Order: sequence, then structure tokens, then C-alpha cells
Amino acid sequence: MNIRKKIRVLIVDDSIVFREVLHRGISSDPNIEVVAVAGDPFDARDKIVEFEPDVMTCDVEMPKMNGIEFIQRLIPQYPLPVVVVSTVSESVFDALNAGAVEFATKPNVRSVKSVEAFINELIIKIKIASTAKVSHLKAVSSSRNVISGTKSSTNISIIAIGASTGGTEAIFNILKSLPESAPGIVIVQHIPPVFSRMFAERLDNSTLLQVKEARTGDYVEKGRVLIAPGDEHMRIRKAGNRYKAECFKADRVNGHCPSVDVLFESVSKEAGNRSIGIILTGMGYDGAKGLLSMKRKGARTIGQDEKSSVVYGMPKVAYNIGAVERQAALDDIPRMIFSMIRGQNG
Repeated sequence: MNIRKKIRVLIVDDSIVFREVLHRGISSDPNIEVVAVAGDPFDARDKIVEFEPDVMTCDVEMPKMNGIEFIQRLIPQYPLPVVVVSTVSESVFDALNAGAVEFATKPNVRSVKSVEAFINELIIKIKIASTAKVSHLKAVSSSRNVISGTKSSTNISIIAIGASTGGTEAIFNILKSLPESAPGIVIVQHIPPVFSRMFAERLDNSTLLQVKEARTGDYVEKGRVLIAPGDEHMRIRKAGNRYKAECFKADRVNGHCPSVDVLFESVSKEAGNRSIGIILTGMGYDGAKGLLSMKRKGARTIGQDEKSSVVYGMPKVAYNIGAVERQAALDDIPRMIFSMIRGQNG
């Protein structure tokens, strides 16, 4: 008989009350076992050695050492999937850069509804994190190795990117290598509201491209990147010889809003062979069918490979259904993009 192994979790938070909230909440799932709790990184380090957890949840603001520094020191020695649990702050992106694979925003503990929604979200993210590969992860360098000589010999005018778990760092890794002459880029990253704006601002400040959270009416233009808002779907519409973004609230698609499929299907319909579709690391199957639609309309398509993906879910499904023309390691994707723009085979 095949007995499913429980996911062993270590909770790290300096608040006794919040540790108890986390402990009771995630232990309610039959597939999760909280094996230990810790109040600071030094206590956590000892608990990791003693209990060998599968996943660690970690606060950012803690005594003795903050969570970001702890993750930076931890991952090289103990490649343990980390889900950051923090207040709304850009520090979560520093934690992801340091090697965390997911994050969840702390709820209002006085609101039962808020706590329940948070626990449900955290349980899902712990399960995703338990499948993540972190042994190969390293902090992404802030240095730029920008591709030059990008004159187009094709009619490519738009690049669409979709990602989930591990995607914020993967997207940065691609965008930091692209020049201002790159075709307009539209992105769906599975990310909560507020954080999508923070993510766009962070990319805007650390790449050569103009990056912003998308709003209805924004044009897709050369050197410009539009990030879908964290609680709205995004699609494109043809406007003369240009493309406009439309952002709208609607039901989740494939469990997500924004959904990669919604974006890719619109790019397939409106841009066809004038587009490149790229599907990156993430759990689930969102984006696979949309990428296949793009390919069938003549778009060039790229999927991140298993070795460089934090979670090889979305790219795997897309590859298995024949939606991926070329599969590549993350570091190779920028040059592959411009090989396709030049009309080469990639």
C-alpha cells in the first residue's frame, strides 16, 4: 500500500502568538506535519539539523538576524525550500532573490476570515514549495549583460511571458539582458495585488526597459514592459498597427487571476506570427493551451527547461502538449529571443 509521506514543516517567527496561528492552521491539513517551531534564525538552524524539515516558513523581520540574511546563509549549506511569511513590503523580493521560492502576506490576526484565507493560501504554497528544486539556486546577479546587435529581420512586435513560482527572479534574469530596442513585452506573473506594482517598479529601476503595472489603454511599445495587475486578467487588442492592453476583473482561469492563458490566447488572436511566447517556471498548467494557440498561429515559442526551473510544472505541460518550439535554460533565453527576432532557428 502506498502511504503518502507528510510534508515536514519548520515554522520560524519571532511572535509566539503568530507561531501558534501558523502551527494550528497548517497542521489542519492532513498532508502537512509541523515538526518544529523556532523564534529566531539561530534556533531555526539547530532545528533544521535536528528535524530535517522538507519546507521552512520564515518571517523577514526577526531578532539577531533578519530573514533575508538567514536565507542567504542557509541555502548554500541546506538547500531547503523556504516560504517567506511577511507584511506587505518590497523585502519579499529581496528574500526571493536570496533563494526563497514563495511568499505569503501576513493577515490581520483579528479577522477570522483574513486568517482563514491566509492559511489556505499558505498550505497551497507549502505544497508547491515541497516540490521545488533549490539546490541549484543562487542569488541573481544585479550586473547586466545586455545583448547588442538586435536589429530585427522579422516582423516580431510583441513578446508575451507567463510565470508562477520562481518567476520573479526568472523574469528579472531575462529582462536585465534585454536592450531598449527590444519589442514590447507583456507579462503575467502569478502574484498578489500590490506586489505586482512593487515588482514592476523594481524591474523598472534595475533594467534598461520601461516597466510598469499595466492599465487598460496602455500601448505595447518597443522597450516597454507591461506587468498584469495582481488581481486582474490582462489581454491585448490590436489598435491600428499597434497593440493596447486591457485589464479586467473576472473569474479565475486555471485557478489564477491574472491567468497566463488569458494573455496568451489574446496574443495568439491579435498578434499571431508577429509574437514570441515564453513560459517559465511554475506549478500547474496555466499558459500551456494559450502557448499552443500561439504556436498554431505562427508565433515562435520558448519553454524554460527542467534543470533551471524552480518548479517544472507549467513549462512541462506546455512541452508535453507540443506548445514549446524550443526549450532552453533560463540563462540562454535572452539570446534565443533575439535569434528568433533575427529570423534564425534559435
